[in-house]
Amino acid sequence: MFNRSAGILLPISSLPSNYGIGTFGRAAYEFVDFLNKSGQKYWQVLPLGPVSYGDSPYSPFSIYAGNPYYIDLDILIEDSILSKEELKSLDCCYYDEKSIDYENLFYTRFKVLKKAYYNANKKYKEEISSFVKSNNWVCEYALFMSLKYKNNQLPWSDWDKLESELNSNTISLVKIELKEDIDFWIFLQYLFYKQYFNLKEYANGKGIKIIGDIPIYAAEDSADVWASSNVFLMDHNKIPIKVAGVPPDAFSSEGQLWGNPVYNWEYLKGTSYRWWCDRIIWTLKLYDVVRLDHFRGFDEFWGVNYGSPNAVNGLWMPAYGYELFKKLKLYFEDVKIIAEDLGIITDSVVKLRNNYKFPGMKIFQFAFDGNKNNPYLPNNYEDNSVAYTGTHDNDTLLGWYDNLNDSEKKDVLNYLDTKKDDNINYKIINSLYMSKSNLCIIPLQDFLCIGSEARINTPSTVGGNWVWRVKKETLTDELSEKINNMVNKSKRI
Repeated sequence: MFNRSAGILLPISSLPSNYGIGTFGRAAYEFVDFLNKSGQKYWQVLPLGPVSYGDSPYSPFSIYAGNPYYIDLDILIEDSILSKEELKSLDCCYYDEKSIDYENLFYTRFKVLKKAYYNANKKYKEEISSFVKSNNWVCEYALFMSLKYKNNQLPWSDWDKLESELNSNTISLVKIELKEDIDFWIFLQYLFYKQYFNLKEYANGKGIKIIGDIPIYAAEDSADVWASSNVFLMDHNKIPIKVAGVPPDAFSSEGQLWGNPVYNWEYLKGTSYRWWCDRIIWTLKLYDVVRLDHFRGFDEFWGVNYGSPNAVNGLWMPAYGYELFKKLKLYFEDVKIIAEDLGIITDSVVKLRNNYKFPGMKIFQFAFDGNKNNPYLPNNYEDNSVAYTGTHDNDTLLGWYDNLNDSEKKDVLNYLDTKKDDNINYKIINSLYMSKSNLCIIPLQDFLCIGSEARINTPSTVGGNWVWRVKKETLTDELSEKINNMVNKSKRI
């Protein structure tokens, strides 16, 4: 799938911005230029869906919709549907170079986007009509969000019963009542995807492919579960029977209780996996390559009783990944998927991954357990793999190293054949670049040699996650030249 190349992991949200969060605007285009100058061929991003409580991109309100926060306001000014004066009057301009303030975004961003909607009036009428015809999910999502706001943003299971269980007799009346609200949410998705695809076209034109990230599960409070409850293992009252997570591991002694409804694989099989096929077909329109989160869940998944306090008392349940991926082969000759095969991986998961020749992930931070055959040591990497210093769930490379004890640090230095830990980040990155892995993805923080303060997410914690932002002045020509030299020396071109 990959021709010995390299890329950088950076969430869109982490880009520099004068509006509190990274967008599809100027900074994104400049980052593409930085990637190009640095000899990179891939930009890996996190999921782009609209975030809910907790701000996690892995628990969006929709698996199809885009996060309205990423709509660039400067582009709307250029398109004459907003003015700088309106942004100021709506308190939408603020700058914090260190972190994202999601609470501020929640209270300010939709005010200014609603103003843009009114200003645009019918400017994009034909384009939006075409967008709706090409994206049948958008009306369902817009109706969901309209009803959610009508019900004080409560989870859909707490809505008025007639609205949580809409049918053909009531849906027409609701659509008439909420027409303006529905049109607003559709308008936002039109803007989001217009700006996103323009950015993607620019990136592809610069030789940069985008790696997207697809969460395996849908959030319980989402348009997807609300409208397609049969896809999930739920009872007749639409209450989940089992929810997702993983058992205790290195990240958490209580496991990770994600809380998402798990899939009803028997129902999926009976519908020829149409729901999943539609989802992946859509995702591969958005991205050049897809990282499929929690790949093990396509072989078997950890199901926990709904209402459990943690993920300790779950059980492994079968999934039908073989049949699903076989069905996908009918749509794609080459399904460009990276399998996130981390955690406790069984032989059957490896067999599933290898059967479809999906590259797995190799994480340097997992390599030092005293076993010279550890598969995460760079000298043990195979060609068909993607090498990472760490993922969005890991500490930064420098933060990880600083937290090792003296014995563990010595093991790392011995492996790197060096006695000093000066420039440790680049020594480690070089070991990945020189490995057999056909693709190397490095989080931007590791090139910048930033510590734990730049960590993206700490699993099983609430607050302080997903907020890190890169400072514009750190993306220098000197840094891109340094990275490009490493690319050339390792022949990742």
